[in-house]
Amino acid sequence: MLTNTDKEVIKRGGYGKSRGLGNKPAVIVIDVQYNYSGEDKPILEQIEKWPSGCGEQAWRAVNKTEILLKKTRKIGVPIIYTRNVQKSIDFDCFSNKTNRDQSKYLDGHFGTKIVDIIAPEKGDLVIDKAYPSAFFGTPLISWLIKLGVDTLLVVGGTTSGCVRATVIDAVSRNYNVAVIENCVFDRIQLSHKAGLFDIWMKYADVINLDEALDYLSNLKNNKMFLL
Repeated sequence: MLTNTDKEVIKRGGYGKSRGLGNKPAVIVIDVQYNYSGEDKPILEQIEKWPSGCGEQAWRAVNKTEILLKKTRKIGVPIIYTRNVQKSIDFDCFSNKTNRDQSKYLDGHFGTKIVDIIAPEKGDLVIDKAYPSAFFGTPLISWLIKLGVDTLLVVGGTTSGCVRATVIDAVSRNYNVAVIENCVFDRIQLSHKAGLFDIWMKYADVINLDEALDYLSNLKNNKMFLL
């Protein structure tokens, strides 16, 4: 997808350098809800029921995320989930850009539930949000300060939307950030790839699950985090 000129811009401009990761990470699981995962089917086979669902691509990422969360729980790394829910459709920032049944996005609807396979467990934190970034209008920054976190491992969806918005806000607050590429998903593959590329080029590290697991295994300070 990159032209030769694009490649030279990246090379000569020195883009894509790793920021590196710290010693006090937290995992942020962005909006892995039934509304946005949909069913484990090709996207067009489930889009009538789940118009915002990403289908089988989401579920491949969910399966990888399950592996990540087992590791993080084992060593006591905090896990923070977000749910994108609306209290009133009048304030849904996405509704004016779509043609769909907006009632599915109101708090209490089944679609707003985090998928069972990676559902929060005792001690995990859950943030409700109404806008793309997990930082906007939520207590996230306060929680991260309380936990002493210096690094965020970001998973979930969508890559080009709420994941990207959260990453940019995290980097703007001087956190070390890594997006785990096989644990994020999007309904449009062009958006997914361009989102990861843009994040890698300018904002944060983009790593795969194996690299994330190695990083967690090699943490210098493997003490349990207390919530």
